[in-house]
Amino acid sequence: PSRTFASTRCFSSSLIHPPHPHDEERLPTYHITDTLDQHLTSLPVPPPRFTPSTDPNIHSRPKENISIMSDAKALFVLHESAAGYALFEVVAFEEIGALLEGSMDTVTELDRFSRAVKLKAFQPFESAEDALSSINAVSEHSCPGGLHAFLEMNLPKIKKKKEGKPPSFALGVIDPALATAIADGLPGLSCRSDETVREVLRGCRLHITHFVKGLGAGSQEQAQLGLGHSYSRGKVKFNPARSDNMIIQSIALLDQMDKDLNTFAMRVREWYSWHFPELKDLVKDNYMYARCAAFIQDKRTLCPSGEANAGESTSEGGEDSGDSSEDKLLGLVEIIGDEEVANAVVAAARTSMGMDCSVVDMVNIVNFTQRMVKLAEFRKQLSSYLTDKMSVVAPNLSALIGDTVAARLISKAGSLTNLAKAPASTVQILGAEKALFRALKTKGNTPKYGIIYHSTFIGRADGKNKGRISRYLANKCSIATRIDSFADEPSSVYGQKLRDQVEERLKFYETGAAPRKNIDVMEEVARYLRAGKDAIDDDNDAKKKKKKDKKNSKKRKTDDDEADKEDEKPSKKSAKKSKKDSLKSPEKPSEEEEATPSNEKSSKKSSKKEKKRKSKD
Repeated sequence: PSRTFASTRCFSSSLIHPPHPHDEERLPTYHITDTLDQHLTSLPVPPPRFTPSTDPNIHSRPKENISIMSDAKALFVLHESAAGYALFEVVAFEEIGALLEGSMDTVTELDRFSRAVKLKAFQPFESAEDALSSINAVSEHSCPGGLHAFLEMNLPKIKKKKEGKPPSFALGVIDPALATAIADGLPGLSCRSDETVREVLRGCRLHITHFVKGLGAGSQEQAQLGLGHSYSRGKVKFNPARSDNMIIQSIALLDQMDKDLNTFAMRVREWYSWHFPELKDLVKDNYMYARCAAFIQDKRTLCPSGEANAGESTSEGGEDSGDSSEDKLLGLVEIIGDEEVANAVVAAARTSMGMDCSVVDMVNIVNFTQRMVKLAEFRKQLSSYLTDKMSVVAPNLSALIGDTVAARLISKAGSLTNLAKAPASTVQILGAEKALFRALKTKGNTPKYGIIYHSTFIGRADGKNKGRISRYLANKCSIATRIDSFADEPSSVYGQKLRDQVEERLKFYETGAAPRKNIDVMEEVARYLRAGKDAIDDDNDAKKKKKKDKKNSKKRKTDDDEADKEDEKPSKKSAKKSKKDSLKSPEKPSEEEEATPSNEKSSKKSSKKEKKRKSKD
């Protein structure tokens, strides 16, 4: 990781050190606190292995390429270290000129160099994230916000440059691209990046621990190591949303396995045909042939006992497998899937002209066939894995031209992003580079298609239309790839519609029926996706509303229950009170109640009188 980090131009000189065998085990935590001493003393100090200025030709550069000073009156130099930004001021122009004119090796002398260069300001990084974001910005030749504020605060006031007058001061930066970015961010600032600045910064980098008191040699190196690991980890970080590297490895393995399986199948056919030569004419598929050979093993197991070929000698130690011929026949039917072919295999085994094999030879043949069968099964699993990966990483491209061709395009381009950045003309001939360069060399006709030839569309087109359909297909592949690479929500709808467009173009070449315009198709897909998204949002809103209503109804029910309980309490009290009152003063019967028994008595008397009168009569 440290070597990867050293490739950055601005930070390269401060990070050159040989790899350590325990670097991967000691990934340091990089936490710079308010004071630099607390952070740097807390880091573990590795064994010293830092040797600055390892370039053997650094002291033998021609003097005529060195410009001693520019026409500016003052010079400041910016040093970007792993611990923070440092701004140095060149206070003695004559001393610097003497150092550079005499010998560049004298820059390493601390006494002379410290008299000429003074530390103006130093700003440590606040955290590891701040350091990582700064190095990412600097490596991309842009000025970070922290660096912009640091320079604006510590540099003298930038005055508007007058014509014919030199600037009041200049800022030296080691990277010309970074100098341009700083000059764009601070209008009026004069930046320079030449041999003089590089030599001054070489001395600053060498004596940085002397200028910054709290920065030790071991701590500086540890900060470089931690930042180098973080920077390199960011460069090779796994991205689950765009795992096209797995696709590249899978398609490469599939191609290699196809070659190996073909070679192994030929070897199995040749080897087992010495024992059972008739089988290769009856079973044509290589995978099925290997399964049959692994299942049959000795051909005599297919024959009923006592029906082996006349004149065949028993193999050394050869015995039947123990399975009856009927069981073998059922197993063959299950493997081949055709009862007639299975019966033909059994009949051929009874009259086979092949030689006998010893037990040891048959064991080796069977082991090899079983390995081939397992390899073929793994190939099927890998193919399904590739299909699943393509549906996640590049659903539109795989829907347009198929999983295998799409994976080969991504593998040839190096990544899905590289394929998306390539123009349609490059996608069209991707994979036919050898024919292209040969045609350019001989000034012949360039190829019309590359990997996309293996798609079904070009094979279905007529000879005169193959070039036209390949150009059209490459255009659609480029659109699908860019949608897959840069879309926030991947979907295969665009790929399916693009495939329909290619089908319409084929019909146009055959019948002349005008196809739909691309803009109409894209608008249709956009409306479909918006409608689907709105439907999903409506469903979510309905679910939320239903859940909210359910919650409110439950709350209302609990409130009603509590209110009923509160109403029941006073009713019970009133009932008790009325009962007590009735016990104290019993109620008098009402007039109606009193009148009822008297009426009953009078009616009884009248009925008795009537009975007596009747008896007399």
